[in-house]
Amino acid sequence: MTSAIPDLAERLTSWLCTQIPGDVRVEGLDRVDFGHSAEMLTFTIVAAETTDVVLRLRPRPPALLEPYDLPRQFRILSALSGTAVRAPKVLWLEDSGDVLGRPFLVMGRVPGDVYEMQAPERVTDAGIRRMCEGMAEQLAAVHTVDLAAAGLEWLGDGCDHLDREIAHWADEMHRVQRGPLPALERLLAELRAGKPEQYPTVTLVHGDAKPGNFAFVGDEVSALFDWELTDIGDPLTDVGWMELLWMQPVGITSHPAAIGIDEFLAHYQAASGIIPRNRPWYRALNAFKMAVICLIGSMLYDSGASDDERFVLNAHGISPLTQLGLAELGVTEKLDDGPVLPSRRA
Repeated sequence: MTSAIPDLAERLTSWLCTQIPGDVRVEGLDRVDFGHSAEMLTFTIVAAETTDVVLRLRPRPPALLEPYDLPRQFRILSALSGTAVRAPKVLWLEDSGDVLGRPFLVMGRVPGDVYEMQAPERVTDAGIRRMCEGMAEQLAAVHTVDLAAAGLEWLGDGCDHLDREIAHWADEMHRVQRGPLPALERLLAELRAGKPEQYPTVTLVHGDAKPGNFAFVGDEVSALFDWELTDIGDPLTDVGWMELLWMQPVGITSHPAAIGIDEFLAHYQAASGIIPRNRPWYRALNAFKMAVICLIGSMLYDSGASDDERFVLNAHGISPLTQLGLAELGVTEKLDDGPVLPSRRA
């Protein structure tokens, strides 16, 4: 916990004095109790100019998403400055771990509300539609970034992206599993057997573009957050992730005025020029990915590496996610899940 770091404000102030000339102080230091993948602090830097910032601290290993590469995130977010993507502006990276015991980055605090679990209450029906359209436009903005102009070609050519995605999440499943997982293993086999040709246009891929990662000022997108899984490759992996999360009965898409996924994708296609195809396979791929992430959280909780009760709740989603993925690929037989739920209770 960040609260266990002694003299946190003093340490931050001392470090900021090496980054900013003149007198510097930290005010309003607070911990953000949001998200699973990293710890965040908000505070105000009072110097010649006053700046509201967010500090993203590398989670203690083992984390939910490994390898957790803050310098990579910093470099990607720096490259997005000046593009149409509404990403937070990064200010500094401290990657030695000497200041707070773990690496961190500091970025400007973006105004706006995030609707992770609750639907907006004081937005008109027209405003809800506009929010949905704005998410489609921002997803299109990610997928139409000029990689060379932004200086992102160091991420690779992306031509083997689908193979790498399948291999990565398969490796993560095998790394944490406690025993045979017949349903997830079958889903993996079906994904490999039915893998389509990768989309011919290689793009920047956000990796976690879901409604709960967008912030809004009124009905307009102010930011797209959480760039831990960003890569170069097949844009339809983002589309499949968005489709999967659009189905969840929480947040913006649970509002009666929210547009349906087909209308969302039509708006996205008009903005990006990218044509969604092989949609069941991409939904299945992302169901596998989400199930494995939930499995990692379950095992972190079970091993005592985390006491986050949300991992226990999420573990109960592994079975329905796996069945959804199998159904997308035409497999309707009921298969045993294996040991996916934590046996430990706090």
